[in-house]
Amino acid sequence: MKGYNRLEQIMDYLKGHNLATVEQLVAVTQASPATIRRDLIKLDQEGVISRTHGGVTLNRFIPSQPTTHEKMQRSLMEKQAIACAAASLVKAGDAIILDAGTTMIELARQLTHLPLRVITSDLHIALFLSEFKQIEVTIIGGRIDDSSQSCIGEHGRKLLQNVWPDIAFLSCNGWDLTRGITAPTEEKAGLKRDLIANAKRRVLLADSSKYGAWSLFNVTHLDALTDIVTDARLNEEVRQQLEQLPCHLTFAS
Repeated sequence: MKGYNRLEQIMDYLKGHNLATVEQLVAVTQASPATIRRDLIKLDQEGVISRTHGGVTLNRFIPSQPTTHEKMQRSLMEKQAIACAAASLVKAGDAIILDAGTTMIELARQLTHLPLRVITSDLHIALFLSEFKQIEVTIIGGRIDDSSQSCIGEHGRKLLQNVWPDIAFLSCNGWDLTRGITAPTEEKAGLKRDLIANAKRRVLLADSSKYGAWSLFNVTHLDALTDIVTDARLNEEVRQQLEQLPCHLTFAS
């Protein structure tokens, strides 16, 4: 089994259990104890897990922004499914905002056949969509965040405060019912709030691996959204809780 798939299995098991031992993870993955210990050292170094006397547990607090490279191969199939479902919300002639992030890059790839006006903070998205003549691309400008290669700061916030898009697509590193959507810095949280503030439709794109994770600064609570698009791997209890929200839920698969 490839290392990436094994790490995904470990993460999936940890999401469903408060604590896991090496022996339990060996049974789940069919890998050797030495291999599992190496995987746990890697996850510990990345800040994904915390070690305790009884085993390991997920560290769901995200103190800083993961890099685009780090996120690119995480939950790729789920991100593609979410992007495909989100693309169905967009129609020809719409003015949309795309937040920064790897799920948003997947969404951009799904929209190239449409005539659109796109506003984005993400340099990767802006450069990619600028190749398509029927898409008018505006980048919000400002200082470049080196972890996400996206624009942050007051310049971009002022632009976002003065546009009225049909749809704003929002990304995040962590989300749940209690804390809502969070960001690791006050600056990024403020920009994300402006990104969705004036939109007719406010759509969160977030895969299930991010559910229950959080950072320090609140962006908004989930009931302020019109739509949430996530994947079908959320557990049933969480799905039932989310279905009580006033927004429209899509579980992509």
